[in-house]
Amino acid sequence: MIEELITNLGFGLSVAITPTNLFFLFVGAFVGMVVGLFPGFGPAAGIAVLVPMTFGLDPTTAIIMLAGIYYGSMYGGTITSILINTPGESATVASTLDGYPLAQQGRAGPALVMQSIASFIGGTIGVILICSLAPTLASFAASFGPSEYFLIILFGLLLLTTMMGDNKFNGVVSALIGFVISMVGVDVMSGAQRFTFGSPELIGGIYFVPIAIGLFGIGELLHCIYKGQHKKKVERARVTFRSKDFWPSRKDYSESKFTFLRGSIIGFVAGILPGSGATIGSILGYSIEKKIAKDPEKFGKGEMRGLVAPEAANNAASSGAMVPLLSLGIPGSGATAVLLGAFMMWGLQPGPMLIENDPGFVWGLIASMYLGNMVLIFLSIAAIPLFVRFLDIPYVYVIPVVVLLCVIGTYTLHFSMVETWMLLVAGLLGFFMKLYGYSPAATVLALVLGSMAEENLLQSLIISDGSLSIFVDRPISFVLSMIVLMVIAMPMIFRLLRNNIYVRKMS
Repeated sequence: MIEELITNLGFGLSVAITPTNLFFLFVGAFVGMVVGLFPGFGPAAGIAVLVPMTFGLDPTTAIIMLAGIYYGSMYGGTITSILINTPGESATVASTLDGYPLAQQGRAGPALVMQSIASFIGGTIGVILICSLAPTLASFAASFGPSEYFLIILFGLLLLTTMMGDNKFNGVVSALIGFVISMVGVDVMSGAQRFTFGSPELIGGIYFVPIAIGLFGIGELLHCIYKGQHKKKVERARVTFRSKDFWPSRKDYSESKFTFLRGSIIGFVAGILPGSGATIGSILGYSIEKKIAKDPEKFGKGEMRGLVAPEAANNAASSGAMVPLLSLGIPGSGATAVLLGAFMMWGLQPGPMLIENDPGFVWGLIASMYLGNMVLIFLSIAAIPLFVRFLDIPYVYVIPVVVLLCVIGTYTLHFSMVETWMLLVAGLLGFFMKLYGYSPAATVLALVLGSMAEENLLQSLIISDGSLSIFVDRPISFVLSMIVLMVIAMPMIFRLLRNNIYVRKMS
């Protein structure tokens, strides 16, 4: 097992360590950190806006760069969480709980260094676990047919509602919007046009790029303007690289030594689950660390373990989310949904056959994630004062640049004004979804997965001559069907149990 892991990583490094791939890896990691610095812009927004900029690159180089943006934004998003109590995206919310109090105590330097180390350890453990699990999952999934793929996609779609927390209704509506968009085009079986309204531009369907850029890029900008983010002036914590208090103490390291490992494993497991991802992983990492601590009262007041746990977890989760994406073709988050769309744009279909047919691409991407973590720990420590200055750029200058990038990137996709108008409409939709508590990430996930679910469902029914028994005939499909039914039934069972307990207490 260890020999196979080393062999695969060595093969991946031989692909990743080329001047071109290393250059674009560095660019992606740097851009990802910058994207993470700006509140409201997460990895999904950064990837969506910059996908068109990778046209003309080799597919492996392009995906390495986009993956660099993905996990690089996890590093950058915590800088604002610590310095100004403003998470760059949802996955770094838990980091504000102890990160900002540390900065208020004059320990911004040690906090930023420790979050970089935690991110590096979490990302590295995640990559090691990817190497161990991806081939096993791929060989297991190689026996899957259309019915198994449909059930897996359905499982991922059911878990979309977890992205909305307690507001399941908003999660379902957000997903349904994505389904509706995915239905535009030509029916895969009959060849009949659906919802094209006679427009030849819509016969090929609606591409995910203008929708994703609009929902995440334009939508987030409009929401920031509505909230007055462009007018706010905040006092920055002073961070100096040569300061005596820049580096963590021995106590910080000794108290957090097991926290690094616990947070990484919790985050990786959370990342594997579709619809869970780094946000759930970071919250779980923080909650579990606080529960097992002998002094939980210190958490929330500037406890270093309370920063290390969510940081290790969210970066391990970003690696974990690549496991179902690469081995099963199922995205585990909004960012990996955008990555899935980028894969398809390059003619790459994630799943068991991808590892078999293009091992150079898969292992090159995995190895680049390890190299990217090495680049990021250097960048995030050495360039902390530089990144703090990025926060001083007024939003009035940032907004037109981002809008210009969005419009140019969308138009150059197919030189289509219709897709440019789609971008603007999606931007307005994204703004109102954000304003009223709906999930653009769930919409993008449903958009990407919707057509895949429809195709596999139709293929399954054709094979079985219209019989639903195909979903329980084989052992794998039977187990998957039971899991799907459990996911549907468990909330109702828990609700009944809670009601019974409440009635007994009242009586």
